[in-house]
Amino acid sequence: MGFPSDLEIALGATLAPLGAIAEAARIPQEFLEPYGSGAAKINLDATQAMASLPRAKYVVVSAITPTPLGEGKTTTTVGLGQAFTHIGKSATIAIRQPSMGPTFGIKGGAAGGGYSQVVPMELLNLHLTGDMHAVTAAHNLCAAALDAHIYHGNALGLDQHNLTWRRVLDVNDRSLRNLVIGLGGRLDGIPRESGFDITAASEVMATLALCTSLQDLRVRLGRIVLGYTPDGDPVTAEDLEVAGAMTVILREAIKPNLMQTLEHTPALVHTGPFGNIATGNSSIVADQIGIHTGDLLITEAGFGADMGAERFFNIKCRTSGLAPDAAVLVATVRGLKAHSGRHHIVAGRPLPPEILRENPDEVHEGGANLRKQLENMIMHGCTPVVAINVFPADHPADIAAVSEIAAEFGARSAVSTHFSDGGRGATELAEAVADAADESSQFQLLYPDELALEEKIRVIAQRVYGADDIEVSPRAAQQLATYERAGFGQLRVCVAKTHLSISSDPTRKGAPTGWTLPVREVRASVGAGFVYPICGDMQTMPGLGATPALQRIDIDDEGNIVGLS
Repeated sequence: MGFPSDLEIALGATLAPLGAIAEAARIPQEFLEPYGSGAAKINLDATQAMASLPRAKYVVVSAITPTPLGEGKTTTTVGLGQAFTHIGKSATIAIRQPSMGPTFGIKGGAAGGGYSQVVPMELLNLHLTGDMHAVTAAHNLCAAALDAHIYHGNALGLDQHNLTWRRVLDVNDRSLRNLVIGLGGRLDGIPRESGFDITAASEVMATLALCTSLQDLRVRLGRIVLGYTPDGDPVTAEDLEVAGAMTVILREAIKPNLMQTLEHTPALVHTGPFGNIATGNSSIVADQIGIHTGDLLITEAGFGADMGAERFFNIKCRTSGLAPDAAVLVATVRGLKAHSGRHHIVAGRPLPPEILRENPDEVHEGGANLRKQLENMIMHGCTPVVAINVFPADHPADIAAVSEIAAEFGARSAVSTHFSDGGRGATELAEAVADAADESSQFQLLYPDELALEEKIRVIAQRVYGADDIEVSPRAAQQLATYERAGFGQLRVCVAKTHLSISSDPTRKGAPTGWTLPVREVRASVGAGFVYPICGDMQTMPGLGATPALQRIDIDDEGNIVGLS
């Protein structure tokens, strides 16, 4: 009999009452708002009520640059959270809510895997408490108000050729990327080019993730720029008088969701900003609660340390005021061998036989990526621990090579088998993380707010990505000048680039050098508080593959979900 599927493991779980989960996390019962038996909203009044409780150690989980194999970052986050119980400590995990587009596409769900999952996994991956849909509704209400305003005379003087607000939908659908709207008769609107992004790419989602209260959310939504006048002056959601209604739609969505892992570790699941063009981190309000729930708060940052962790440090922590005590860098032997550039790997296809052979030299070669990502942690003053996510076919010499790379930087490393063994398989990792978090550290940001936007981009490109310099297109230079003139120069920078390489070229593995970061355009997410330079070809609306996961997902004769992964 083979290893059971994630769904089979999840369906076999025995859930603890959410009241007991909340009690273990020191969350007062009066702030719980149950959504069935599997999840509960947490009223934000809990933040103030828990403020005097001891502060947990704050740990961020990131990874080497991801390969098509996947490094198991969420699974490691869950397994690590579970492991602390086995060593006599309490922990809470904080993760993003998955988008249903990738769930039904090629990526699958985001509940973790094996015996390190958040449950009920089908609830987590499908709707949860409706936060994604609330973001979709608030975003599209703003889009409808914008087009109605133009239709009724355009009193704000918007330049119809410089409107920046599109629509969103939580589905993978490439046919919606670029559209002409307003076609039909005179009563059907004014024709113009527009399109759809996936909901996780919405500025509303990024704003929700980075706000610190309902009142802060209201202010931030008002700052969202929808377009510009012919003179280049920004027109905001506040100008359009739609920000208040958007906030009302998000009044419940701002409350974090409480769930649990297979071993009853508290799990805060909230917001799901895109990892390519937004922060790729769960919400600040969840962390404001989670930081007082136990000995450690473990949160996850999307993609590699050059992306999610850099944004965690320089955008999320700068906004929340919370400073990390340690960082976990997830690596796999197979992933590092892939970064040697010697293997052609395609998601969903069998691995090349050569990648499974013992070859510590190849691990060291691909380890250039791990080395650079360790540098990225250390330059922020964060103590790193390398989590070696072990697979059954991994060779001891290859595993030892990963530890040797970590030792070059004075970093701890630990083997973890949390996928197959749950929390007890990650106890060595938990001990290492606890020791790292207890060390004194000096967290530091990469750049000051006062630095010009172009220089902020250059600092990230050179120090985090290892680029020689940046090349700013004339269009991007004009946009940067417009933003500086509009008073947006204090904003942070969130570089939109491929997640498959530290460089802007997805085919370049390891830690490329001797290259220049191309900045072809720059967009402003003023409500969220950052600008995002677009470097390379970026898709904000994914498409479905030839054999998406949706073909395997169904209902059986008893009404149970099957095929979800």
